[in-house]
Amino acid sequence: MTDALLEVENLSKSFQVRRGFLGGAAGTVHALSDISFSVETGEAFGLVGESGCGKSTAGRSILRLIEPDEGRVRFKGEDVLAAAGAALRRLRREMQIVFQDPYSSLNPRRTIGQTLAEPMAVHGLGNTAEIQAAVRGVLAEVGLPTDAASKYPHEFSGGQRQRIGIARALVLQPELIVADEPVSALDVSIQAQILVLLRGLQERRNLSFIFISHDLGVVRHFCRKVAVMYLGRIVEKGPVSAIFDEPLHPYTRVLRNASPVPDPKAKVVMAKLEGEIASALAPPTGCHFHPRCPQAMEVCKRVYPSWVQVSKDRGVACHLFPAGST
Repeated sequence: MTDALLEVENLSKSFQVRRGFLGGAAGTVHALSDISFSVETGEAFGLVGESGCGKSTAGRSILRLIEPDEGRVRFKGEDVLAAAGAALRRLRREMQIVFQDPYSSLNPRRTIGQTLAEPMAVHGLGNTAEIQAAVRGVLAEVGLPTDAASKYPHEFSGGQRQRIGIARALVLQPELIVADEPVSALDVSIQAQILVLLRGLQERRNLSFIFISHDLGVVRHFCRKVAVMYLGRIVEKGPVSAIFDEPLHPYTRVLRNASPVPDPKAKVVMAKLEGEIASALAPPTGCHFHPRCPQAMEVCKRVYPSWVQVSKDRGVACHLFPAGST
């Protein structure tokens, strides 16, 4: 790992579930299995994959909204998972989250001003006048009028609500924001506006992002580095430009080829991926992707591939790149 703003090492999380109405035999969902990555100051790092791959669990585990089972998370050199009391409160000021659904993430009984003021009051960041001034300032920064503070969530559109969610994350002046599918619930035209807003905030505030998405095309235009996840594991990691120019893992190749190309003259051959994503309750033996992989070999059915560092900033877990081949 480098001397990064955020370092995630070997993070794992499992959930115990019970089947049936009467709560029958328990099963274990391995939502995260030994994932590692780092985020530099001012960098947007993408986590991408199909629904159910564990990317949202990763973001929430890093913030300790969900307590991970194993691993290490360090923020500016400080152990996040060991922090408690005042230390944890301070870390949570510096690491915030924007949720996916702008409809359910806001309290309908509170005005926007109350929603934005509460975090500052809880952390003791100023008197009433200073807090109200900060609320007006952050509303303006996300492109909303100051009179929005006196209104309720139902008075706003989906895009406006997501701007409010972003404002709520900004009021505590964080250094890192986990953006959990922040545009997936919005119309395409509104998605572009929110991405432009996030890019501007990143540049003005030197913010770092963990940008979670199922759309590699969105990640392409916002992130510098990306990790591709499949069934709780990172299968490929590297710079976004390299991932798009030359994906190494077959799953990454399918995701790239399924991304829309913003050029009507470009000839696109859409990839076809057979089968559904496997159940996290009963993942396939060997490489979890092998039942759907067009390049699967016999070894893929038996042995999970080792992580291979192909270059300084690129890695992949695939038997097409055996350990020791680089």
